[in-house]
Amino acid sequence: MKLIRFGDAGKEKPGVIIGEKRLDLSSIIADYNEAFFENDGLKKLQAALCNATSFPEVEADVRLGSPVARPSKIICIGLNYGDHCIETNAPIPAEPIIFFKSTTALCGPDDEVIIPKNSTKTDWEVELAFVISKKVSYVEEADAMNYVAGYCLHNDYSERAFQLERGGQWAKGKGCDTFAPLGPFLATPDEIADVNNLTMWLSVNGKKYQNSNTLNLVFKIPFLVHYLSQFMTLLPGDVISTGTPPGVGLGIKPEAVYIKAGDVIELGIDGLGTSKQVAVAYK
Repeated sequence: MKLIRFGDAGKEKPGVIIGEKRLDLSSIIADYNEAFFENDGLKKLQAALCNATSFPEVEADVRLGSPVARPSKIICIGLNYGDHCIETNAPIPAEPIIFFKSTTALCGPDDEVIIPKNSTKTDWEVELAFVISKKVSYVEEADAMNYVAGYCLHNDYSERAFQLERGGQWAKGKGCDTFAPLGPFLATPDEIADVNNLTMWLSVNGKKYQNSNTLNLVFKIPFLVHYLSQFMTLLPGDVISTGTPPGVGLGIKPEAVYIKAGDVIELGIDGLGTSKQVAVAYK
């Protein structure tokens, strides 16, 4: 299944993509939120879709929001591609680096990205994200995939000056409004043949800067679920983003490249669709 949320920001309704059609499921589902995933929502939804013709179709030009409602947390993994570590002059981590994005950063896949006030180094990061399906703590790696609801495309926007030059933790450069466009859809695991072999890319103004594959992840999804669950309870609907490959603006030689108002950022991952954000200045 491919889950979507559609409509105006803050008023999204749940839906699903069947073939080329977007269907409105708001008559049977409140939202794709913690309660939905916690109460076997995916299994119930699959059964309900046996009669998919009974649901109204959503017009193709209707805005898509994040495919999951605001989660309890957005957890990100830093420096999880070895070649990205090299371009940023950082050692490959012995254990996953963890940071959080604010839930207010979450937005739709094609929403504008707002360059924050006083920003000088807003950057891009194409990433594979996944969503937790059931509450879990201290899970073994061998059992970890039983707690994954699905996968989606994420652009982990970062303000590098805030992140690296202002002291403290990375979060201050990661959690700005609109810095977590997610989607266009959440693909359940049966939609993806091999999550460890997905081509991923990102371009700015038509120039491709990132072109990699999830084969190159240092820490794979089962280990990440296991690892994170040792430190915190993961709740249904939580979003975990697995890190970015090389080609970020910070790493470009001889001089870094950063986003400016009017730039068009496009990205995609095999099987998880594409998204496009236009950068605008903070007002």
